[in-house]
Amino acid sequence: MTGRVFNIQRFSIHDGPGIRTTVFLKGCTLRCLWCHNPESISFERELAFFPSRCIGCGHCIAACPTGALSLAGEQRHYARELCRVCGKCVEVCYAEAIVMEGRDVSAEEVVTEVARDKAFYDNSGGGVTLSGGEPLLQADFAAEVLALCRDRAIHTALDTAANVPWHAFEKVLPNTDLVLLDLKVMDPERHREATGGVNALILANARRLGDSAWPLIVRVPIIPGWTDSAENIAAIADFVRGFPRLEYVELLPYHRFAEGKYERLERPYGLRGAQPPLAADLERLAAIVAQRGLSVRVAPGGRAHPAEETSSRMTRMDE
Repeated sequence: MTGRVFNIQRFSIHDGPGIRTTVFLKGCTLRCLWCHNPESISFERELAFFPSRCIGCGHCIAACPTGALSLAGEQRHYARELCRVCGKCVEVCYAEAIVMEGRDVSAEEVVTEVARDKAFYDNSGGGVTLSGGEPLLQADFAAEVLALCRDRAIHTALDTAANVPWHAFEKVLPNTDLVLLDLKVMDPERHREATGGVNALILANARRLGDSAWPLIVRVPIIPGWTDSAENIAAIADFVRGFPRLEYVELLPYHRFAEGKYERLERPYGLRGAQPPLAADLERLAAIVAQRGLSVRVAPGGRAHPAEETSSRMTRMDE
């Protein structure tokens, strides 16, 4: 069986325990304003452009069968409406200034690639994480990848926003060791404004996961003006506090690393100019979770002072 992925990231340390390989699948049902993987949203393949790499050779223009690419002086022009995403320009771009986001691979190919680092997984308590996008939009492919990983005794994790029918979970959970569940906004209207989707199905699936036998980590992106209110964090903590297999809640500070991705895809970025949260504010939000008897972690990020850039510290507040 084949699926469509856009990245296989080795030595990932933020998508579950230990050293991991994160397999990013294409396609998502949400349109989060802050999405840090905009290349994951569409299931279709798409081109990304790196202007700083372009050497102006013109090979891509000559290779394009539809005239979608042109060069005026040193300025490259791309008529997206003419592009068939055939990839011929990518094949002749020796400078890698044009990159294809999305490739079709078999489950066996994915597992063969990720299994190369099994020694690191075994020594660190790591494994493989399926992410996206929303990996459950390709549930059959995801299920096969996870099953093949299990056959090789590789720990498996699923990173999901849970905005899919429950039958998708039923396909993958039997071969999933850990679920990373993203919860963003509890207020339905604010959730719709922030993500383009309603949260009723997400919360229903979250309850079923919380009542299930699978270990669960709840992850909350801390986005300025959208998810970072004390009321929202308290509501999320109250919602998950009764989940028997909940390991901890993880707060994920907003970062600006994705801005360049939007430029390369020639898309507007709705949060341009937004700043990562202050470390003190992250600690305040973490305390709200801890006060409810939950273990909480703050992922690397946050600014020590308003004028500073993101730091690389990690805070843990265990029960």
